[in-house]
Amino acid sequence: MKIPSFERIFEISGEEEFRSLALEIFRHQARENPVYKKYVRMLGISPETVGSPAEIPFLPAGFFRDHRVLTGTGTPELVFKSSGTTSASPAKHYVIDPELYRESYARGFEYFFGRPSGYRILALLPSRPERKDSSLVYMAAGLINLSRHSESGFYLQNRGGLLEQILRLEDAEEQYLLLGLSFALADLADELLVKHPLKLEHGLIVETGGMKGRREEMTREELHEKLKQGFGVSSVGSEYGMTELLSQAWSKGNSLFRCPPWMKIMIRDPYDPLSPQAMESSGGINIIDLANIHSCSFLATQDIGRLHPDGGFEVLGRFDNSDIRGCNLMAG
Repeated sequence: MKIPSFERIFEISGEEEFRSLALEIFRHQARENPVYKKYVRMLGISPETVGSPAEIPFLPAGFFRDHRVLTGTGTPELVFKSSGTTSASPAKHYVIDPELYRESYARGFEYFFGRPSGYRILALLPSRPERKDSSLVYMAAGLINLSRHSESGFYLQNRGGLLEQILRLEDAEEQYLLLGLSFALADLADELLVKHPLKLEHGLIVETGGMKGRREEMTREELHEKLKQGFGVSSVGSEYGMTELLSQAWSKGNSLFRCPPWMKIMIRDPYDPLSPQAMESSGGINIIDLANIHSCSFLATQDIGRLHPDGGFEVLGRFDNSDIRGCNLMAG
């Protein structure tokens, strides 16, 4: 099979086009990805009999910790690693074509927020030299470059400079986006609440997760309430992404995430990982990411979520067990 072109992936115009391309990529990966091929075979599934995305088997994301999940014979140009905040070994995503990732995050951002050049992008994240293997930092660096504004940059090690920049942009009535790790934004909000809360009118606050092990855990609702108070905004956005993916879902407020057209969320039965869950019932989050054509486009995450009839979804938490049932199929 010829690898689908950028146009086929990123210019999907409807449900039927998504369905057709998802099945095409599934059959290709079930044939050309050794890890996924073995997984599908051990489940007793014949790729030719799968007739809809709901029937596609989803590879547990934990496989990215212990296996090279690659489709085809290309040579990886990048290796992204998860942050390793748990005792488990980090997930590794071997990226054969970085341009696919650049295309995905740029088009995804534009789909929800407009062109990056319309914003000064202030990242409360480690810089690229500090975390060369972070897919989130790689995306932020790319968006900063696409913004083409001198004020855009990384500010995790310069919170004083960040606040000065925000105040200058507010005075100039310039549009900006503050993209940051949840714990870093929460720390900054705490500092503002003690000193002087802000009242931002021209900035968007978008948290990217990243609280575990850095400070006391809080729900997304509690985090957003703290950020609203500290920054003086009426809503807080969120980014939902993973090391194992090349696409992101975004929320512009109210913790309701949406996917770009080449990405889809499905909810599985928490007690039967191979069965879908009814609409508006909570369960495990399965993700189809068609940009992941060189690794695996069908992943079962450890997150718990709920899908809404309008296509939006919530992230409700994580499974208590460290591995999704099914990871043991290929142990050893």
